[in-house]
Amino acid sequence: MPEIKIVTEVAGRVCALPVQTGANVGEGDDVAFVEAMKMEIPVASPAAGKIKSILVGLDEVVAEGQVLLLLET
Repeated sequence: MPEIKIVTEVAGRVCALPVQTGANVGEGDDVAFVEAMKMEIPVASPAAGKIKSILVGLDEVVAEGQVLLLLET
């Protein structure tokens, strides 16, 4: 099965991870939220599939372009 890397477009702090490993998500579903400049920026799934792994934790500081989750399609 192909694996898709879900990345953040902004640097900031992971403030929410509303999915768990093994969860099924649809294209466009929010799978993480990154707080940047006092705003919560959603990170959406680019495709439908199953969350293979979560590579970051809550309150972790992430860089722009960093991989947050792996999606199995």
